[in-house]
Amino acid sequence: MRTPFKAMLAVSAVAALALTGCGRQDTATSTSSGSGAAASGTMIGVALPQKTSENWVLAENLFNDGLKAAGFTPNVQFANGGVSEQQNQIQTMVTKGAKVIIVGAIDGSQLGTQLKAAKDAGATVIAYDRLLKNTDAVDYYVAYDNRKVGQLQGQALLDGMKAKKPNGPYNIELFAGSPDDANAQVFFDGAMDVLKPKIADGTLNVVSGQKEFAQVVTQGWKAENAQKRMDTLLVGNYTTATLDGVLSPNDTLARAIITSCKAAGKPVPVVTGQDSEVESVKSIMAGEQYSTINKDTRNLVKASIEMVQAIVKGQKPTVTDTTQYNNGVKIVPANLLAPVIVTKANAKEAYANDPTLSALTK
Repeated sequence: MRTPFKAMLAVSAVAALALTGCGRQDTATSTSSGSGAAASGTMIGVALPQKTSENWVLAENLFNDGLKAAGFTPNVQFANGGVSEQQNQIQTMVTKGAKVIIVGAIDGSQLGTQLKAAKDAGATVIAYDRLLKNTDAVDYYVAYDNRKVGQLQGQALLDGMKAKKPNGPYNIELFAGSPDDANAQVFFDGAMDVLKPKIADGTLNVVSGQKEFAQVVTQGWKAENAQKRMDTLLVGNYTTATLDGVLSPNDTLARAIITSCKAAGKPVPVVTGQDSEVESVKSIMAGEQYSTINKDTRNLVKASIEMVQAIVKGQKPTVTDTTQYNNGVKIVPANLLAPVIVTKANAKEAYANDPTLSALTK
């Protein structure tokens, strides 16, 4: 079920955005309600993590263009050098007087000092996509419903395997994201809401025995780490057994898993994903990767900018959840958007409003 979010003020037209290295171009548009005058050039800091997937690259462009269109002065930074670089970037935003700081954290538990400095300076802190943990210096969280993402992935894995082989049992392997990303555990836990009962009743068999989050993480969300682990799993467990499915937490890792299976001369299993990356949508339409999750970055950035507009005007931003996201110190009020599962069967409908991805479904 999609959770609607209400705009306090809508974002002005945002120009077409070119996505570096993958050829994707996205356009987000909406109407203006005179927000530029209210913003009066107010600086808004946006601290993003490393460029590990194309949705982060897209977010950079969307924030720059969207905040400018809304009348703000954006300061958008990527921390490709790691946590210490992100810490320094946030501190610099504080020093420069950012009114609101939006943080997509590399490691949401290592920014406490910088976030406290932001709050002490009177800034409002918004956690973007990834929860900021173990600090009371975060005001809001804007994200897709991440546990629901995992649940959709788990169900897609079951559905995909059943479509290929109506009767189980099924041999599967589990992958999770980077342990320093707060979302990785949430995705995994959501998937296991669906998969654990099937493991318990024998429908699913994790041949490697690696069922715990700590056993299946992929440091840095790096494709090479996922591919290396998949290589090892295949050699150690699938010389004679058939691998039916793999829970992959995102598209980048899904493609690495598929590459490993192909290189080993194995049939491609049912593989899940997330982010609707261009190459994975192509793979889905070609019948290789089974599914992805559509979490339209344009909508997430739009919701973030609407939250900024409300804050700058002294209004209460839209919040749809006040119970789920306990960061270890406080429950962070959240605006949650609804993710959409995408397979070859519904891709045309799911991407109807995305000029680039819709072209891939024809």
